[in-house]
Amino acid sequence: QVQLVESGGGSVQAGASLKLACVAPEPTFSTRAMGWFRQAQGKDREFVAVRLWSSETTSDPRFTISRDNAKKTLYLQMDRLKAEDTAVYYCVAGPHLSRDPSQFPYWGQGTQVTVSS
Repeated sequence: QVQLVESGGGSVQAGASLKLACVAPEPTFSTRAMGWFRQAQGKDREFVAVRLWSSETTSDPRFTISRDNAKKTLYLQMDRLKAEDTAVYYCVAGPHLSRDPSQFPYWGQGTQVTVSS
């Protein structure tokens, strides 16, 4: 079982920034696509960002996905946050770059992000 551990969530005002982190074990960190999904209350899981090697894609230009190889950590920088960004954010790992949550077999426990307007 692959354990992904997220951190960095919290409650902020609209317009603020947050940076989420996800620590992953090897070989997952170096060999798998890793990314972020989110789920707002009462809604389906939604793609946010994914990265594999140097390829990446995000759902919104306000979000930046990056990684620190030495720390085995994946990051999600979120800028100019809006109330509609409120959700539980999950770190994921899987074999391919994909926007489909079913393609990621490994999920973290989630971290809550709450944005108040």
